[in-house]
Amino acid sequence: MRISSLILTCAFATLAFGQGAPSAPTATRDLSFPPVGLASSETAQLNVVNIAPAPTAAGATAPSCSGTITFADATGKTIGTPANFTTTGSQVSSTQLLFSQLPGSGSRGEFVASVQLTLSFPEKAPCALVFSLETFDTTSGVTHVYLGNSATGTALIGTPIGLRGPIPN
Repeated sequence: MRISSLILTCAFATLAFGQGAPSAPTATRDLSFPPVGLASSETAQLNVVNIAPAPTAAGATAPSCSGTITFADATGKTIGTPANFTTTGSQVSSTQLLFSQLPGSGSRGEFVASVQLTLSFPEKAPCALVFSLETFDTTSGVTHVYLGNSATGTALIGTPIGLRGPIPN
């Protein structure tokens, strides 16, 4: 009887350790811009930065945000391959959309830009994402359109509902 109990205990222990540590639950938070027109002489760029303050404690995890930047055409079809990003501290991550990537013909096209934030619970390091979308003249670099959220409207990630603070406009 003892031997069978010992074998059964060892079998369950092996199964438990074989499973590895449970992974943290994750979710995605979508942040979308309104539709924007892009002329044949323009480029669009989406910028993201994490403005969470750096921890002061020794050995603390640096603040980090990660996710994906996606551009879609006027029909909702994804343009190209979504770009993954991770921004730590005040590091800016940018992704561009060229007019030539838009489908169709003519001298102007519409697109929608979005950011998909990857959320992990419990939060290991703070994420306070600030983001902007701009269009600019491809030759001169002059900005034509700027859309963004303010530092007071940042997407603060980490609670079970995904936000701590105001929802970005």
